[in-house]
Amino acid sequence: MADIIQLLPDHVANQIAAGEVVQRPSSVVKELLENAIDAQSTSIKLIVKDAGKTLIQVIDDGKGMSTTDARLSFERHATSKIRTAEDLFQLNTKGFRGEALASIAAIAHVELKTKQEQDEVGSSIIIEGSEVVEQEVVVTPVGTSISVKNLFFNIPARRNFLKSNQVELRHIIDEFHRVALAHPNITFEMYHNGSEMFQLPESNYRQRIVNIFGSKTNEKLVPVEEDTEVLKISGFVGKPQFAKKSRGEQFFFVNNRFIKSAYLNHAITSAFEGLLKDGAHASYFLNLKVNPKTIDINIHPTKTEIKFDDEQTLYAILRASVKHSLGQFNIAPVLDFERDSNLDTPYGFKDKNANSPSIEVNRNFNPFQEEKATASRTQMSYKKEVAGNWEGLYVGLESKGTKSQQDFSEIQFESDEQTVSMFQNEHAIGQQQSTFQLHNKYIISKIKSGMLVIDQHRAHQRILYEDFLKNITVKEAMSQQLLFPLALHFSPQHMTIINQIKEDLEHTGFVFANLTNESLEITGVPVSVPESEVSIILEQLINDIENEVPDSNFSATDLLTKSMSKSLAIKTGQSLTIQEQEYMVNKLFACKEPNVSPNHRPTFVTMTLDELDRKFL
Repeated sequence: MADIIQLLPDHVANQIAAGEVVQRPSSVVKELLENAIDAQSTSIKLIVKDAGKTLIQVIDDGKGMSTTDARLSFERHATSKIRTAEDLFQLNTKGFRGEALASIAAIAHVELKTKQEQDEVGSSIIIEGSEVVEQEVVVTPVGTSISVKNLFFNIPARRNFLKSNQVELRHIIDEFHRVALAHPNITFEMYHNGSEMFQLPESNYRQRIVNIFGSKTNEKLVPVEEDTEVLKISGFVGKPQFAKKSRGEQFFFVNNRFIKSAYLNHAITSAFEGLLKDGAHASYFLNLKVNPKTIDINIHPTKTEIKFDDEQTLYAILRASVKHSLGQFNIAPVLDFERDSNLDTPYGFKDKNANSPSIEVNRNFNPFQEEKATASRTQMSYKKEVAGNWEGLYVGLESKGTKSQQDFSEIQFESDEQTVSMFQNEHAIGQQQSTFQLHNKYIISKIKSGMLVIDQHRAHQRILYEDFLKNITVKEAMSQQLLFPLALHFSPQHMTIINQIKEDLEHTGFVFANLTNESLEITGVPVSVPESEVSIILEQLINDIENEVPDSNFSATDLLTKSMSKSLAIKTGQSLTIQEQEYMVNKLFACKEPNVSPNHRPTFVTMTLDELDRKFL
């Protein structure tokens, strides 16, 4: 039998490796930024076009590479970071596998320009699909500039799996945030389609957070500091009142490397126990310093998951540190909120014994000596008072005449109402009532063949969805003006999204004023939107657009109406009156598609009398 096992060609092996390393344009951004940091750069510039599908360019002022190193950097398993297997457990650099550039070059057009400080000229290499097209000497500044063009040009199937530019750009921004937050001592710049998105100068950690997420973030931060033999913690957590519905502002850095850890996240959640509303997630920006020998980074291709030797100890220290910081800055509740310091026991009386009070008894006291005199005086004054006002007792009786008897006969006592049978009342009400609410979740409505069981949350979503869609299409939505303008603050990238959907929001009834780079004022809201829900609605809307819920095949208008209907629909557990239940039923079946919610889930089910009868067989 012939041999069937053979070695894969290099370009095929590189494409297979690219499937693990390069999942989307943000993966390329991550690898290139980390390489620039390992090159000891002080300034890094990221340039992106079409959300990275057309161009990803990273320019740094680091050490640069020689001509030989520039060529070897695109070979598989070629790295300057490690020499032996033991080095894997003493890593202080970002990259170490030597697969990133080789994988990227296998699925894109790559151009590299690099120059070391002691050299007069630099090197330029152009690679297309793992093939070196050109290599020459060029004049270039000190450092490295690498451009990745036409990602997945030779793997169209992978390119078709990419999401829209809005979603891919959000992933790139997420990676940019993770790298920039881990290194506040480096200047970062980011440009997308020629417009500046971030300009982050060298600063301290707190200022870096503020520069990324907006100036309003400064007042939300609570510092966390802890230094032990096992773990050193530094950073900030967000105040509970500023917690958000999404998990966007949650960052763990271990030895300046961003990681994801559900276990450590649970430690933060536990520290905030009792301080957050239902469904809210705390913000945190925490740096953890541990001995590199106690962690294993090489367990995941993206290196965002690592393994700790002693997770339980880290969990306990992290939870205690965050809890201490929240209490130290008067964030966590205390037992007595209005304690008066004047009532505290002075330190001078702390160890003194209390003196027993002395009791004196008058043994000659007789309580009956003046009883008669007092009683007579009381009786005399009482008689005198009644005698003087006896005529006032009969004032008004003649005017009522015979109606006094009738008035007394019409008096109804509260006890009479309580004695009426509850079953008689329920029967009378049930004859008139056509809908019932079950567990504050379902509405039961009678029909000829049986009954309908309606999910009140999904049904209201469908009603609101069609109303908003009609308002945006017709552009005649009703708006209620606010007595005082509502000021809201968002990060610059979120304000960009709001500006994109501003016109559609105005067609639903929102009225905007004074939009800036980080804030906006709302002077009017749709009639059905309470003022207290506006910020929650906009946050949910921004989150849905960033994640493109449900998917990229739907228009922005459809996405907007679905997000708003989801935020404003009545929730499970809300009690409805009979009129509200009937309105819900009538309004639902007046919709064009009453059978399903905007997310294509059933809004009601029917149960016939025959089905009920079979239950009793």
